[in-house]
Amino acid sequence: MKIINKFLITILVFSLGACELDLVNPNAATEEQVLNTKDGLIALAVGVRQLYSTSAYGIAVLYPSVTTREAAAMTTFSSLEELEIGGTALNGDNERVTRLFTNVMRVKGMAENLVAGIDNVSLANDTRASLLAYGNLFRAMCLGILAQNWEQAPVFNSPNNDATFSDRAAVYAEAIRILDESAKAMEGTALPAELAGPFGEIDLLNTLYAYLARYHNAVGNHDAAIAAAGKVDLSATSYLTYDEENANPIFNGFFVGNVEYAPRANFGLPDELLPDAADARIGFYLNMVGDTSLYGNLPVEQLAAPFFASQTASIPAYLPGEMMLIIAEANARKGQAGPAEAALNMVRQKTADDDAYGLGAGLTDTYSSGGNQQALLNEIYKNRRIELFLIGTSLEDSRRFGRPEPPATPTNADFASERNRNFYPYPDNERESNPNTPADPPI
Repeated sequence: MKIINKFLITILVFSLGACELDLVNPNAATEEQVLNTKDGLIALAVGVRQLYSTSAYGIAVLYPSVTTREAAAMTTFSSLEELEIGGTALNGDNERVTRLFTNVMRVKGMAENLVAGIDNVSLANDTRASLLAYGNLFRAMCLGILAQNWEQAPVFNSPNNDATFSDRAAVYAEAIRILDESAKAMEGTALPAELAGPFGEIDLLNTLYAYLARYHNAVGNHDAAIAAAGKVDLSATSYLTYDEENANPIFNGFFVGNVEYAPRANFGLPDELLPDAADARIGFYLNMVGDTSLYGNLPVEQLAAPFFASQTASIPAYLPGEMMLIIAEANARKGQAGPAEAALNMVRQKTADDDAYGLGAGLTDTYSSGGNQQALLNEIYKNRRIELFLIGTSLEDSRRFGRPEPPATPTNADFASERNRNFYPYPDNERESNPNTPADPPI
């Protein structure tokens, strides 16, 4: 563990990128040691997971949750107010937009270094396959965040600040490629004992399948999405873990200090898609306190889910219900109402005892669309918003399900639209340093 900690210090210094530190540690590992030894690669893998969990994942959930009305702003920070208003009020100098893009790119760069470094080291086949799959998983997670929130993004980082931007379809395609490649490699590979501790509580193969299903679904590869979702063991668990020094970022945002966020009542759903009053997921996620937000006096509640309940609570890397809802959506879009409704009702009727994380709606009725495809898709969307509350997919979902667009030029602060942006603008600091940065989307 001392060896890993020494390498982690070096890795985190490398991750600061352009920050200039006037510090010299004669005992620190060198970059060559990190990328050219097995211990260095394992430590880098741990560093990727820690930095993703604490600095990228949390804000990839929190910021879009405001954009899509899952959560509301509770402080007077101007950057949060701009995020809540959205539209043209949100531009490239917003520090939250900058932080999200920069932090995700930083973790992606670390994952790229991990993948590239594997060929420099002599490794047993199972160790090599596992480290490669692990690096590809976190790189794909970062690619997915970029594709969910921006129209274009770099598939690969550039040390010269001139990364080429690709359209989001190409970004998703790369994520799908490396996830598929890694899942196939891991299907015949046992995770070596030396990686069980460093990899934490990530179930590698099931998480590869889950994100493969998510991204196939996002781009409309219906059959592939169904196949990947069907491979996920719904009884397995896979966690992003936290401790006193690396705190749960969702808990921090909703409970610590000058509290910035509060969950919207009814998951921020419009009146025509409100949850059933008997839905047990309401009580799983929300304490009903009946407060209002700082801007717009929006009704808000208090967050209650156990994986957001403390600074050390672990957050699921994916939820089993998402796999059922992917199968439901893909079948619905194929015009296969029967299989779609069967998968949807598995989610609606699932009880807490049926779910690996204790998340269940417990509804006793059986939903039927009566052959109305749009009604079926609306019901699937509603259940995605409830079942998958605060997992970071809400902006992608809102666009994909054709929910109403925000007004192009609102005359006043807009708190009523279901989402207040389609995509985020590019950070000004990226535009200033990288000549390849695209033009901002209008909204």
